[in-house]
Amino acid sequence: MKVIAAYLLAVLGGNSNPSAHDVKFILESVGAEADDGRIEFLLSEVKGKDITELIASGREKLASVPAGGGGGAVAVATSVGSGAGGAVAPAAAEPKKEEKVEEKEESDDDMGFSLFD
Repeated sequence: MKVIAAYLLAVLGGNSNPSAHDVKFILESVGAEADDGRIEFLLSEVKGKDITELIASGREKLASVPAGGGGGAVAVATSVGSGAGGAVAPAAAEPKKEEKVEEKEESDDDMGFSLFD
């Protein structure tokens, strides 16, 4: 990721075709190790391609990736197909109530001292 970030920084800086030296210079300027193999691999993959088109195609691919999320709290009523009419399954039980946690007084946390005293 840091090699890609350095490449994109070079492009944003106005260099439309950064070299391995340019990417390595950016990485070394922030104290990151530069792996020549990864730099060369990235440059071979993006050679002759427009970076804005690559980003656009990457966004399209990411749009199809599921991004987690709950689903366990959603109750869906389903119909049971038995005979003429079918019955509706009962709704899920009420969601559990969250227990309130008593908060300590501020003076307990900072032992009576405040940052701005």
